[in-house]
Amino acid sequence: MQALRYAVHPMFIIMAVFFVAPAVVMPLGGMTLVIEVMVWAIFATGFNVLLGHTGLPSFGHGLFFGTGAYICGLIQKHIIAGLWIPVLGSMLFCGAVAALVGLVLARKRGIYFALLTIALTQMFFFIAFQWDSVTGGENGLMGIERYPATIFGLFKIPIDDVLSYYYFVWLCMGASLFVLWKLAHSPLGSVFYAIKQNEVRAKYLGYNTVLYKWTALVISGLFAGLAGALYAMLTHSAFANAIHWTRSGDVVMMVLVGGGLSNFFGPVLGSVIFIALRDIISTITEHWYLIYGLIIVFIILFLPEGILGYLKIGHASHRSALVEPQEEEK
Repeated sequence: MQALRYAVHPMFIIMAVFFVAPAVVMPLGGMTLVIEVMVWAIFATGFNVLLGHTGLPSFGHGLFFGTGAYICGLIQKHIIAGLWIPVLGSMLFCGAVAALVGLVLARKRGIYFALLTIALTQMFFFIAFQWDSVTGGENGLMGIERYPATIFGLFKIPIDDVLSYYYFVWLCMGASLFVLWKLAHSPLGSVFYAIKQNEVRAKYLGYNTVLYKWTALVISGLFAGLAGALYAMLTHSAFANAIHWTRSGDVVMMVLVGGGLSNFFGPVLGSVIFIALRDIISTITEHWYLIYGLIIVFIILFLPEGILGYLKIGHASHRSALVEPQEEEK
């Protein structure tokens, strides 16, 4: 029974589907698109720690995604030509940036939080676009490589071809989803949910909500940095447009469409839908964003909890004992 329970768990199903996906998409030449879906799934699920779990509307998360891409390339070019140190360096650097900006952002709520995130990401976008000697400016940072994955100095697994890199990203996505799932269902995740439901009540219960919001931002920045590094190795480049606020808007739409506000796995579905619509509709019209925007409006009006929230598939309840007593008193 225990094995059956794990077999029907949404995370197992998602990982199984992506594991066998190359058998279908590789003959069609769509491997790069599926890798991009997995990278965005890491980015969106990590972002959802802020929006879906803690209720913080960030519209500048591209700051960490794009910075992760740049740091991966810069470490490869100027420090060490490898895999693990550039990837881990991207995560840690983005976590550090999130920690710094979080000193200001964590004290804000609602529209003030959202506007500050937009202002910060645009500031970093301007720096990346103008700093030619470091970021390459308009031409971007090119030549980012996929070096072999060395395991304890004993084994070297090449990931330069598309199939091996696919399964490397697959492992990264699996590890990320697992860690974030455990986080969402931990006492820390319960405090995040309490802040989302009512920050004032959580504060009166004795929780330092500023510290917890800062923690959520740092965690989210770490996974955005990971996604940015993986994306840089996928495209062998890093460009300033990854930092632009419109890239942040993409990840917000993924979360809303998939149902990330009420379902842990909503960002994964949203990533699939976003990439699929982008590449299908863009072959028909260059104004595919208009069609996607209409879909967003439809979902907000008629499916406010997103697709998975409406279907209640794999519903991940984050109801916390911290807020239930107050709700019962109403």
